[in-house]
Amino acid sequence: MLRKLRGQLTVAALARTFLLSALLALLAGCASWGGSDWREPEVHLLRVETVKARLHQQEFVLHLQVVNPNDSRLFIRNLAYSVRLNDLLLAQDETSLWRSVGGHAERTFKITARTNLWQHLKPLAKLLKSKQPLHYRLQAELNTGLIVHRSLHLSRSDEIMPGDLIPE
Repeated sequence: MLRKLRGQLTVAALARTFLLSALLALLAGCASWGGSDWREPEVHLLRVETVKARLHQQEFVLHLQVVNPNDSRLFIRNLAYSVRLNDLLLAQDETSLWRSVGGHAERTFKITARTNLWQHLKPLAKLLKSKQPLHYRLQAELNTGLIVHRSLHLSRSDEIMPGDLIPE
Protein backbone atom coordinates (compact mmCIF):
# COMPACT_ATOMS: atom_id res chain seq x y z
CA MET A 1 0.00 0.00 0.00
CA LEU A 2 2.92 2.31 0.74
CA ARG A 3 4.32 1.67 -2.77
CA LYS A 4 0.99 2.53 -4.32
CA LEU A 5 0.85 5.82 -2.35
CA ARG A 6 4.42 6.71 -3.40
CA GLY A 7 3.51 6.02 -7.04
CA GLN A 8 0.52 8.37 -6.83
CA LEU A 9 2.66 11.11 -5.26
CA THR A 10 5.24 10.75 -8.02
CA VAL A 11 2.57 11.04 -10.71
CA ALA A 12 1.13 14.11 -8.99
CA ALA A 13 4.60 15.68 -8.72
CA LEU A 14 5.25 14.97 -12.41
CA ALA A 15 1.91 16.48 -13.37
CA ARG A 16 2.65 19.64 -11.32
CA THR A 17 6.12 19.93 -12.87
CA PHE A 18 4.69 19.53 -16.37
CA LEU A 19 1.95 22.07 -15.67
CA LEU A 20 4.47 24.59 -14.26
CA SER A 21 6.82 24.21 -17.24
CA ALA A 22 3.92 24.60 -19.69
CA LEU A 23 2.81 27.76 -17.88
CA LEU A 24 6.34 29.20 -18.00
CA ALA A 25 6.58 28.42 -21.72
CA LEU A 26 3.28 30.24 -22.34
CA LEU A 27 4.48 33.27 -20.38
CA ALA A 28 7.67 33.37 -22.43
CA GLY A 29 5.50 33.34 -25.57
CA CYS A 30 3.42 36.25 -24.24
CA ALA A 31 6.55 38.26 -23.56
CA SER A 32 7.64 37.83 -27.15
CA TRP A 33 4.38 39.43 -28.44
CA GLY A 34 5.74 42.88 -27.66
CA GLY A 35 9.11 42.00 -29.16
CA SER A 36 11.83 44.40 -30.15
CA ASP A 37 11.26 43.81 -33.88
CA TRP A 38 7.96 45.72 -33.71
CA ARG A 39 8.06 48.91 -35.78
CA GLU A 40 5.85 51.95 -35.30
CA PRO A 41 3.15 52.38 -37.98
CA GLU A 42 3.05 55.49 -40.15
CA VAL A 43 0.03 57.79 -40.15
CA HIS A 44 -0.53 60.29 -42.98
CA LEU A 45 -3.16 62.99 -43.39
CA LEU A 46 -4.10 62.53 -47.05
CA ARG A 47 -6.74 65.22 -47.42
CA VAL A 48 -9.41 67.26 -45.69
CA GLU A 49 -12.88 67.22 -47.24
CA THR A 50 -15.46 69.89 -46.41
CA VAL A 51 -18.90 68.39 -45.71
CA LYS A 52 -20.81 71.34 -44.21
CA ALA A 53 -19.76 74.94 -43.77
CA ARG A 54 -22.45 76.70 -41.77
CA LEU A 55 -22.04 79.87 -39.75
CA HIS A 56 -21.67 78.25 -36.31
CA GLN A 57 -20.58 74.73 -37.22
CA GLN A 58 -18.29 73.29 -39.83
CA GLU A 59 -17.92 69.60 -40.56
CA PHE A 60 -14.91 68.07 -42.25
CA VAL A 61 -13.81 64.55 -43.09
CA LEU A 62 -10.15 63.82 -42.38
CA HIS A 63 -8.74 61.09 -44.61
CA LEU A 64 -6.02 59.32 -42.60
CA GLN A 65 -3.85 56.56 -44.01
CA VAL A 66 -2.27 54.05 -41.62
CA VAL A 67 0.68 52.01 -42.93
CA ASN A 68 1.53 48.89 -40.89
CA PRO A 69 5.16 47.77 -41.47
CA ASN A 70 4.83 44.76 -39.12
CA ASP A 71 4.06 41.09 -39.82
CA SER A 72 1.10 40.99 -37.47
CA ARG A 73 -2.29 42.72 -37.76
CA LEU A 74 -2.52 46.14 -36.09
CA PHE A 75 -5.70 46.75 -34.09
CA ILE A 76 -6.63 50.43 -33.64
CA ARG A 77 -8.94 51.22 -30.72
CA ASN A 78 -9.25 55.01 -30.69
CA LEU A 79 -7.73 58.25 -31.91
CA ALA A 80 -7.43 61.57 -30.10
CA TYR A 81 -6.36 64.46 -32.34
CA SER A 82 -6.02 68.20 -32.72
CA VAL A 83 -5.55 70.32 -35.84
CA ARG A 84 -3.93 73.76 -35.61
CA LEU A 85 -3.41 76.49 -38.19
CA ASN A 86 -0.50 78.63 -36.93
CA ASP A 87 -1.58 79.06 -33.29
CA LEU A 88 -5.35 78.68 -33.87
CA LEU A 89 -6.91 75.45 -32.64
CA LEU A 90 -9.29 74.48 -35.45
CA ALA A 91 -10.45 71.05 -34.29
CA GLN A 92 -9.90 68.78 -31.30
CA ASP A 93 -11.72 65.52 -30.67
CA GLU A 94 -11.45 61.87 -29.74
CA THR A 95 -13.05 59.09 -31.74
CA SER A 96 -13.41 55.34 -31.24
CA LEU A 97 -12.34 53.42 -34.33
CA TRP A 98 -12.06 49.69 -33.60
CA ARG A 99 -10.51 48.93 -36.98
CA SER A 100 -7.52 46.85 -38.02
CA VAL A 101 -4.75 47.03 -40.60
CA GLY A 102 -3.25 43.80 -41.91
CA GLY A 103 0.43 42.98 -41.70
CA HIS A 104 2.52 44.88 -44.28
CA ALA A 105 -0.62 46.66 -45.46
CA GLU A 106 -2.16 50.11 -45.46
CA ARG A 107 -5.69 51.31 -44.87
CA THR A 108 -7.44 54.67 -45.16
CA PHE A 109 -9.86 55.80 -42.45
CA LYS A 110 -12.35 58.64 -42.62
CA ILE A 111 -12.70 60.64 -39.40
CA THR A 112 -15.45 63.24 -39.02
CA ALA A 113 -14.25 66.49 -37.42
CA ARG A 114 -16.68 69.17 -36.26
CA THR A 115 -15.61 72.65 -35.25
CA ASN A 116 -16.83 76.21 -34.83
CA LEU A 117 -14.58 78.62 -36.69
CA TRP A 118 -16.87 81.57 -35.92
CA GLN A 119 -14.90 82.35 -32.76
CA HIS A 120 -11.71 82.53 -34.86
CA LEU A 121 -13.22 84.41 -37.80
CA LYS A 122 -11.21 87.66 -37.50
CA PRO A 123 -7.78 86.06 -36.91
CA LEU A 124 -8.52 83.42 -39.56
CA ALA A 125 -9.51 86.05 -42.15
CA LYS A 126 -6.32 87.98 -41.34
CA LEU A 127 -4.23 84.82 -41.82
CA LEU A 128 -5.91 84.03 -45.15
CA LYS A 129 -5.28 87.57 -46.47
CA SER A 130 -1.57 87.47 -45.67
CA LYS A 131 1.05 86.49 -48.20
CA GLN A 132 3.00 84.49 -45.60
CA PRO A 133 2.80 80.68 -45.61
CA LEU A 134 0.48 79.18 -43.00
CA HIS A 135 1.76 76.38 -40.77
CA TYR A 136 -0.64 73.59 -39.96
CA ARG A 137 -0.07 70.81 -37.44
CA LEU A 138 -1.89 67.56 -36.81
CA GLN A 139 -1.16 66.05 -33.40
CA ALA A 140 -2.67 62.72 -32.50
CA GLU A 141 -2.50 59.82 -30.12
CA LEU A 142 -3.41 56.47 -31.59
CA ASN A 143 -4.24 53.67 -29.12
CA THR A 144 -3.62 50.21 -30.55
CA GLY A 145 -3.74 46.57 -29.55
CA LEU A 146 -6.18 44.12 -28.07
CA ILE A 147 -3.90 42.31 -25.61
CA VAL A 148 -0.68 44.33 -25.72
CA HIS A 149 -1.65 48.03 -25.67
CA ARG A 150 0.50 50.73 -27.23
CA SER A 151 -0.05 54.48 -27.44
CA LEU A 152 1.46 56.07 -30.51
CA HIS A 153 2.05 59.80 -30.45
CA LEU A 154 2.38 61.53 -33.78
CA SER A 155 2.81 65.03 -35.03
CA ARG A 156 2.64 66.03 -38.67
CA SER A 157 3.15 69.57 -39.86
CA ASP A 158 3.62 71.43 -43.11
CA GLU A 159 2.81 74.78 -44.59
CA ILE A 160 0.36 75.99 -47.17
CA MET A 161 0.03 79.23 -49.07
CA PRO A 162 -3.15 81.22 -48.25
CA GLY A 163 -3.78 81.93 -51.92
CA ASP A 164 -4.18 78.18 -52.53
CA LEU A 165 -7.20 78.11 -50.18
CA ILE A 166 -9.19 81.01 -51.64
CA PRO A 167 -10.93 80.32 -54.96
CA GLU A 168 -10.46 82.92 -57.69
